[in-house]
Amino acid sequence: MIVGIGSDLCDIRRIERSIARFGDRFTHRIFTEVERARSDRRAARAPSYARRFAAKEACAKALGTGLSHGVFWRDMEVVNLRSGKPTLKLTGGALTRLKTMIPEGHEAILHVSLTDDPPLAQAFVIIEAVPIK
Repeated sequence: MIVGIGSDLCDIRRIERSIARFGDRFTHRIFTEVERARSDRRAARAPSYARRFAAKEACAKALGTGLSHGVFWRDMEVVNLRSGKPTLKLTGGALTRLKTMIPEGHEAILHVSLTDDPPLAQAFVIIEAVPIK
């Protein structure tokens, strides 16, 4: 069953300006070490960061909290499965909130879709509760 849905649209140019103006102060505040390493390896850093930024916003919406109630930027980490498929790893307040959303006898699966078509990046997040087998 679906227990949360979120979407976000992010202007890549806004992320580009934030990186240019604040540099590591911006990227270290919003993104985890894994996310920074992945984005910094790319020739086009800003779209990569923008997709991840949109995913965090979409996740916060799917959690029903936004970036409040103990949910912080780095509590939501965009990671890739071996197949390359993106998903989210939650920690801290985001994980605590997720646990309250999942019924007993179920586990959470986070579905993530990321795309960009400059100047925009977009993300969708669906939180699904599936029975534990």
